[in-house]
Amino acid sequence: MTNWIAGEVVNLRRWTEKLYSVQLRAEIAPFAAGQFTRLALEIGGEMVARPYSFVNGPGDPVHEFYFVRVPGGPLTARMIDLRSGDTLYIAPRAAGFFTLGEVPAADTLWMLSTGTALGPFLSILSTDAAWHNYRQLVLVHAVRTAAELTYIDRIQALLAGHGGQLQYIPFVSRETVATALPGRVTAAIENGLLERETGLPLTAERSQVMICGNPGMVRDTQAALEARGLRKHRRREPGQITTEQYWKQ
Repeated sequence: MTNWIAGEVVNLRRWTEKLYSVQLRAEIAPFAAGQFTRLALEIGGEMVARPYSFVNGPGDPVHEFYFVRVPGGPLTARMIDLRSGDTLYIAPRAAGFFTLGEVPAADTLWMLSTGTALGPFLSILSTDAAWHNYRQLVLVHAVRTAAELTYIDRIQALLAGHGGQLQYIPFVSRETVATALPGRVTAAIENGLLERETGLPLTAERSQVMICGNPGMVRDTQAALEARGLRKHRRREPGQITTEQYWKQ
């Protein structure tokens, strides 16, 4: 167990039949908002682990992770039965470069997410840097059904606390929802709907874009942005697009 720290589960929340979040206390090394770690349980005599992004900010003593129950997945099948006081193991150090330290300052920061990839953006929005480095911030959360629009209370608190600096744009693709845009984020970029809805230009001169989600969404959204003149951001070749895939194809 030397590679793991035993965390104490504080709470498990079921959002939908497939979506859950777990909170735990554990003494781990400091992390940067947007990073991920690994959670594990001992199953069949061995440690079964998967990577998950932090939802909480770096200063929060209770760590939170948003996850989807994977059909046939041995770890999530056990995680959804966790109760307060149970043990959930966590890696001692976080990893990853999907952080504001890797993203240049800009007039507008666009945060584009699907499903549980909302999590790292909530962590990022808990930091002072998010509000100091960008004049405007746009949080986009794309899901299939209205029930998957989670963490609304936390998002409403952010909206209320930042005086018009943040816009929240939900997308629902398989239902008609009065409070959400229809279809996919890529189409809304291509046809200008996202800019019309926010009143902000999505241009290389004014924007930085962080994309987090499934591989298809990341690929297609990056292509739509590149067609508008934005390019992948790299340390040696500065650009406007920073990406994180929640799994590999």
